[in-house]
Amino acid sequence: MPVLLFLIDTSASMNQRSHLGTSYLDIAKGAVETFLKLRSRDPASRGDRYMLVSFEEAPAGIKAGWKDSHATFMTELRNLQAVGLTSIGQSLRTAFDLLNLNRLVSGIDNYGQGRNPFFLEPAIIVAITDGSKLTSSCGVQDELHLPLTTPLPGSELTKEPFRWDQRLFSLILRIPGHTSSDPEPMGGVPLDPSPITPMCEVTGGRSYSVFSQRMLNQCLESLVQKIQSGVVIHFEKTGPDPPPAEDGPIEMKHGPQSWHSCHKMIYVRPNPKTGVPVGHWPIPESFWPDQNSPTLPPRAAHPQVKFSCVDSEPMVVDKVPFDKYELEPSPLTQYILERKSPHTCWQVFVCNSAKYGELGQPFGYLKASTALNCVNLFVMPYNYSVVLPLLDDLITVHKFKPPAKWRQSFENYLKTVPPYYITALRKALRMMGAPNLLADNIEYGLGYSVVSYLKKLSQQAKIEADRVCALVGKKAALEGGIKLRCRSSALSLAHRKDFTQLLQCIMGDGPALPMEANTKEFAGFQLAALNKALKPQGLRNPYDIPRSHLLDQLSRMRRNLLHASICILKGQDQDQLHSVPIAQMGNYQDYLKHCPSPLREADPDQPKRLHTFGNPFKLDKKAMMVDEADEFVTGTQSKGKRPGESSSPAGVGAPKRRRCMSPLLRLGRAYTPPKTPPRTPDSDHTESGNHIANHVESNCSSDLELSPVPESEPIQQRNHLQLDEGENQQDRMQENGQSSDSELSLGSEGEEEAPHRYPSPCQLKKIRNQESQELNSELRALINKEIRKPGRRYERIFYLLKQIQGSLETRLIFLQSIIKEAARFKKRVLIEQLENFLEEIHLRANSMNHLDGF
Repeated sequence: MPVLLFLIDTSASMNQRSHLGTSYLDIAKGAVETFLKLRSRDPASRGDRYMLVSFEEAPAGIKAGWKDSHATFMTELRNLQAVGLTSIGQSLRTAFDLLNLNRLVSGIDNYGQGRNPFFLEPAIIVAITDGSKLTSSCGVQDELHLPLTTPLPGSELTKEPFRWDQRLFSLILRIPGHTSSDPEPMGGVPLDPSPITPMCEVTGGRSYSVFSQRMLNQCLESLVQKIQSGVVIHFEKTGPDPPPAEDGPIEMKHGPQSWHSCHKMIYVRPNPKTGVPVGHWPIPESFWPDQNSPTLPPRAAHPQVKFSCVDSEPMVVDKVPFDKYELEPSPLTQYILERKSPHTCWQVFVCNSAKYGELGQPFGYLKASTALNCVNLFVMPYNYSVVLPLLDDLITVHKFKPPAKWRQSFENYLKTVPPYYITALRKALRMMGAPNLLADNIEYGLGYSVVSYLKKLSQQAKIEADRVCALVGKKAALEGGIKLRCRSSALSLAHRKDFTQLLQCIMGDGPALPMEANTKEFAGFQLAALNKALKPQGLRNPYDIPRSHLLDQLSRMRRNLLHASICILKGQDQDQLHSVPIAQMGNYQDYLKHCPSPLREADPDQPKRLHTFGNPFKLDKKAMMVDEADEFVTGTQSKGKRPGESSSPAGVGAPKRRRCMSPLLRLGRAYTPPKTPPRTPDSDHTESGNHIANHVESNCSSDLELSPVPESEPIQQRNHLQLDEGENQQDRMQENGQSSDSELSLGSEGEEEAPHRYPSPCQLKKIRNQESQELNSELRALINKEIRKPGRRYERIFYLLKQIQGSLETRLIFLQSIIKEAARFKKRVLIEQLENFLEEIHLRANSMNHLDGF
């Protein structure tokens, strides 16, 4: 995930205009937008992170940081104004500290344990400035100086403010203010002589001197190509020059050559499957670690790698891992390729990496590819010329059963290896199939004091990172001063009769100007107050209000006077407070950042609600509960439906599925109860009695089959109590001579019944239906709560389902609603179990109907 940080010059000199009619600041903003468009063509740009830093003092200069969205980045870019000084040194330090905020927390630098090229966070800083003099509050500077002090913890562990995966590129705008008649120079873009150029070269980047819009576009296309995953290494020759190769150039040059010392990058390609770089061996540190040392010596940002020009044989052993990195084109790669010797290599070293000896032992070699199109750096185990033959004998000769002599040689080798190589060596032996060759008691880590020191720095860095991220976006309070206003009644000096004399005074050819004609007076000038506790007066002077605005101002003053209890003075009307520019209407992220944190939900089981600003159909995919990996697509909204179309009642709210889960749940089909023969008037009494008897028998049989667990006793006891209360109420009503609703309805049909103490079968049926509905509603709430819980423990759901009361049709409708609720939360396994449960109910109902037929 590359980090692209744009450092924009916001000094006052960026207000100068080019011959195109736009200011330098507008050109810089357009260059950033063009860069983003060119970068978006690459599919790898989806993981890019953009940051924006201006020349203001930190933290106000950090316009978009780690936690800001792309919309915030674009908004802050458009709102930049050129009003400050050219303090590029302080701004560069702010940019580097912003990039290094999380490195100690993540442990990506791996201090004291070798440098891993595959532990990287590639970052590119693109600085756009006009190349003017470096100005600060202390005066004008001729050279670029970065502040040595920084609030970032752990910065003392690296000598430079940058890291080996961070490069600086600068675009120096030199576009003239008038159109030049000279033709533009063709070819490459030259380097700029500004003070920032050496800083770019030190980090592995470069500067571009831009003289036209065409050159600017050319530089932007070149910068897009520079976004590569890699780290910068300083290669330097040690020993004599190599003899001329047989097929290579014959001429010999004496003295230092350009290929003797190169500051170039090695490409670290990510794994195509995972997208993350993978490696095995580190580049050694430039010191031998001491277990008793309380601190670590500071390291250079770029490792100093020495290469010997003595031809050696490249060594590779089967099953022993190695790392291969391609070098960026440079004079060194060009010289190696011109030798045309792909079967020889040059060994590489890091000074003071061994316990004894200044040069140390080789940890890899430089070798040209077989096709002679690039040069690769092979990183091997430390002192590979000794350990690789031992491992080869272990594999081919001893068959992973080493004798005592081999073990003695291997232990002697381990004494010459830095301790931080033990972890990588143990991992390599495990991959080879020999995990027990290294003893577990070998000390390979840092000392206790160093570990505690690094852990303390990591905690401090985490606190500092949170503090900086919280301050990003907050506007710094401006220091109040005494604002001066011009009291002159004249519109302009050019309208004065003595304009010629005034012009001579300005040029120094005449006497000094009087105070009222001083040209250094301008609107907006403020005098700094010595007493910081003295606050400037926020009210306006009534004599400064124009005559035409007196009535409007009087109405505002009256409104403020009448609403003085609120203690808020409003200088605008109510409609003006809600007037927002169109460009700011959709900037909802900045509004959210300034809002107080919302209260927690009252019900923690409820899914988190998502704001739907700008899109009422927006769904939070991360917040949806996914229980199974093999989820299926569901949807509760009718997509693409016109206002005139009507949907069937059976399909309302039904989720869309890949397959039909049950014949009862197919779209367009509803459950139809089994048909019964029509009743005759003569059989009313007999069928009503049989129906009640069958209903009671079915309830008794279901209670025997579905043996309840004691957990449901409170519900059943409460239902029995409600039934008793209902019966007592019926008794009291009967005794008082009042009839119920059912009796009135029966009496209206002309059927005369004698008053009786116990409820009639119709009343009993009505009471039971009401109680079953209340019980089923409680069961539905409990089952829905269980469905929302994560996991696959569904025993309680089926236990509650066995307590459903009512007819067969009521149970089937209840099960359909439960299956829809499970589909809403994508519980596929639960849905399959509910389908089986539904089929069992069908089979049981069919068997009972079949027996009734006999």
